[in-house]
Amino acid sequence: MTDDIDTLIARTLGEEDRALLERAGAEPGYFRQIGETFTGPTGWMNVVLLVTQTLLFIAGVWAAWRFFQAGEALEALRWGLPAAVLILSSLMLKLSIWPAIHANRTIHALRRLELQLALRRQD
Repeated sequence: MTDDIDTLIARTLGEEDRALLERAGAEPGYFRQIGETFTGPTGWMNVVLLVTQTLLFIAGVWAAWRFFQAGEALEALRWGLPAAVLILSSLMLKLSIWPAIHANRTIHALRRLELQLALRRQD
């Protein structure tokens, strides 16, 4: 569906419009989108979330290692529950960054649309 819309837009645009839109850039790649989440007014919060998520994951892996090394059931339970909680907590924090990525994608698409509308008004 989006390929059809992109093809239709490309057909209706003139050469000047195409050149201007190419300079504006296509949708950024995945890693660039992740990098953009660490900039702007909420970038510092995403850095804090990433550091916290990394620490929780490392602690969870360490507790999981201790769980698998445990010889008794009570000791395994003592390390297994914290391992599960820590790893799931790190996953939840990682997923909290996704809305920022989607918001940046939406803003990028709106800027392209604004540029297209501005070009149409000039004609």
